[in-house]
Formats: sequence, C-alpha cells, structure tokens
Amino acid sequence: MSIAKKFAHQGEAVKGSAKKAVGRVTGNRRLQAEGRGDQLKGNIKQAGAKIKDAFKH
Repeated sequence: MSIAKKFAHQGEAVKGSAKKAVGRVTGNRRLQAEGRGDQLKGNIKQAGAKIKDAFKH
C-alpha cells in the first residue's frame, strides 16, 4: 500500500474524530454521528491496509 493512501486513511479517521468532537460541542447529533461514521471508515481502511501489508511480506 502506498504511503499516500495510508495518510489518506489516517486523515479520514482524524477528520471523523474532529467532526464528532464538533458535533458533541455544538449538540448537533447528526454531525456527531457523521463523524463517528467517518472515523470508523478510516479505521477500517487502516486495518485492511495493515492486514494486506502483513500478507504481502
């Protein structure tokens, strides 16, 4: 997996975390849920990349 994709997946997880925090502070449940979803998606992509790299070597 390329370094750029790894950073993109990590960035997606961080973006989701930030969205979740903003939603929590503002009391916006929709934004909070959207952030959790983005964070989860980024974390899953990171885990998939780690598994792929483990079997690659």
